[in-house]
Formats: sequence, C-alpha cells, structure tokens
Amino acid sequence: MSADMLLEPAIETVTGDASLPTRVDVAVIGGGIVGTAAAYYLAARGLAVALLEKGRVGGEQSGRNWGWCRQQNRDIRELPLMVASMRLWEELGRETGRDLGFERSGLVYVTKDAKELATWEAWIARAQSYQVGSRVIGPAEARALTPGNEQDWIGGVHSPRDGRAEPWLAAPAIAAAARDRGVTLLQNCAVRGLDITAGRVCGVVTERGRIAADAVLCAAGAWASMFCRRHDLDLPQAGVRSTIFRTAPAAKVTPGGLVTPDFTLTRCPDGGYIVAAQDRGRLDITPQGLRYTRQFWPMFRSRRNSLRMGIGRSFFSGPEALAGRWSLDAATPFERHREFAPPPDTAIVAPALARVTRTYTALAGLRAARVWGGWIDSTPDAVPVISVVDRLPGFYLATGFSGHGFGVGPGAGRLAADLVTGDTPLVDPAPFRYARLVDGSPLVPPGMM
Repeated sequence: MSADMLLEPAIETVTGDASLPTRVDVAVIGGGIVGTAAAYYLAARGLAVALLEKGRVGGEQSGRNWGWCRQQNRDIRELPLMVASMRLWEELGRETGRDLGFERSGLVYVTKDAKELATWEAWIARAQSYQVGSRVIGPAEARALTPGNEQDWIGGVHSPRDGRAEPWLAAPAIAAAARDRGVTLLQNCAVRGLDITAGRVCGVVTERGRIAADAVLCAAGAWASMFCRRHDLDLPQAGVRSTIFRTAPAAKVTPGGLVTPDFTLTRCPDGGYIVAAQDRGRLDITPQGLRYTRQFWPMFRSRRNSLRMGIGRSFFSGPEALAGRWSLDAATPFERHREFAPPPDTAIVAPALARVTRTYTALAGLRAARVWGGWIDSTPDAVPVISVVDRLPGFYLATGFSGHGFGVGPGAGRLAADLVTGDTPLVDPAPFRYARLVDGSPLVPPGMM
C-alpha cells in the first residue's frame, strides 16, 4: 500500500442546524441518499421536517459506493423505480442548482462467458417495455467499445443512457437543498428510539431530547434492523463488507462505467477511476446474520463462490452486533458509531492495479489515491423495503437497498415521501412492502443485480 494513499472517501461537508425543534410533521432518520431525498420531497409539499443523522450526511454507504446510476441489469421489480430515478437525478440538479455530479456517461459490460451473455440477453428481452435503451452487442462492437482492451470478447451489453453521480457530493447537496426548503438538519444527533403512545408513533427520542412528529421515516441503512428490533419489529437484513479504491487522474480509457470479468472501472470527473476488484466481498458472521440465517440461506447458497467469510470486529461491534433492548435515556450503539467505516482490505489494491495496467498500457503507472471500506446491507430477496409498517401506525421504512441503492436513491426518497403523505405513489409500491419479509410470504429469488 502506498504511504500517501488515504483511507477514506472525500465526502463533502454540509452545514447543519444547532437547535432541536419541538415538533415537526415528519422526522426522517438517516442522512444518506434516500433520507435526504425523502426530506427534500416532503419539504417541497410544505411539511415541517427534521432530518436526523447520527454522524455526518453521506458518511456511510451513500458516500462509499461506485456512484452508478444504472437501469441495466436491475431486478425487474426495481426497474420502474430506477427509470423514474434517472429522471429525478436530472430534475434535482436543475431544481436545486447544486452539483450532484450526475451524467449519463454510459455503461458497458463485456464477457467471454456464453452463459453470462445469455443471462444479459434475457434481461434485455424482459426490460424492453421499460425503454431503458440497453442493447446486446457482438464481438466486434464489444472490442470497439473497449479500445485498448481488445480481448476475445464474445459480446456484452451497452447502456448509453445509464451513468453515474458523485457519491461524495450527492447526499450532502440534496441535504443542503432540503435545508433551503426549510428542513431542520441535525448531524451528530442519534435517534435512540421511537416515542410511542397508545400503539402509535408520536415522535422520536434523540440524544439531545424528544421531537414530536406525526410520522417517522427510518432510512437508516445497515442500522435499520437493530433500530427496529428495539421496538419488537423484525427486519431481516444482512451485510457484506466491501473494499473499493479511487485512483489519481490518468488517461481516459472509458467514458463511463466498464464491467469486465477481472475488474470494474468507473471514470470520475477529475480523470481518476473508481476500481472494484471482482468477487472480493466479505461476509462477516454476526449475531444479526445468525438470527436471519434461514431467510438468507438461498441467497448465500447462490452467491457463496463470490464471497469470503470470517468473524471479525463486526461480530462484537457495529450494526449487526448484539445490542439488546437499550434505554432511551442513555447512550446507544448509534452514538458509539457516528460513522460505521469497516477497515478496507488494502491487500486487493496492488493485484487490482496490476490487472488494470496489464490490460491498459495507457494506464501504466496508475496509482491508488484513496481506498475505503463499506458495509452493504441486503434483504433476503435483494429488493428494498419502502413501506408503511402496519403494526406500528406512523412508522415507515426505506432501507435494505442491497448494494444498488445510490442510483435509485432519488426515486426511493420520493416514493417514501408519497407513502408518508398519502399522495399517489411514484410507482407501484407493492414489490417493496415490508410485510413480505415477515408474514411468511414466499420470497422471489433475487433477479439481476
């Protein structure tokens, strides 16, 4: 590892508020991409909103991902929401006047595996009615779209209307825009639990005091399951630890995102790349993971070849550790982890760089500038929960985005706002209902990811 390589992403800071409101219409827990978008859309409807983040906005997975905004290879259940999100990314930039780093720079997937290509072709056939613009490409076009990497590709897919946004800018920019609309933004302010009267949510209890609210939306990412269990609500979630890194500026070998069998490259606005080594996720064994083993077993069995397993610090500390039924009048696990930042596996950097530079001679001398770890929370069917919780009136969830939540964030936030206000939903919310995970419904296996 290079001595000057930084071990954190460069997340933009956003100014918050100091005073706790006494009452709001809606309290939103979580300052990631979904929570900030939900707060923005709720405030746009004239509601009083408090956006509560235990650390800093964008400090966890919303600021630690690839930045992809893709329709290609989405689970079909998510596709309508992603199509809407692509439009909302563009609208948010215009409406707020803030730079989200969004661009439709295109995505290219190439392969030498006939079975993999057939799977992509089948997805494109199913997705035709959504007009996403993805298409199958043959060997010649695959080589033409990967100049300098002219291997024996049998084909691939090209999604020219997909693209990316900047994880380091997006959630902070949307939070700032929400604050412009009157949202009270409280950072370093953990929500310890819900205030419940007569079986209905009537506010939240924070480390700084209570806030009365008619509705509470939990968009707490990997922490949502632990939070829900404090109130006797099961929410099956399991996490995978990932490592990615960003390089210094270098020659342009692809304009957008490129997926190959060996690595994934994403061109950044500064001329660097986000690099992800294929099949290097780590599944940490945790108390929460063990609790939901039965629900997650089918997914694990199908993907075990792409995961490493082990027991680490996350067994004892973090969003999946044992927590119990803590008091709302004392410090909680949320205050002890202002930002959950798993240590990166720096051992992947040198081999990944070697593969990239061996493939692209134009990138000789490419070096990593930053490397970081992330925690990807998933549901058993890899489809998020964006839903009312019928057992607890006034409580809503928007979580479990399973590693593909950043791109769908604006649509997810908008849909959550629709459900809270009772407005016409942006898309059919049925695929995202919370009840499917806890009422014994047969879960449809994950589709494309």
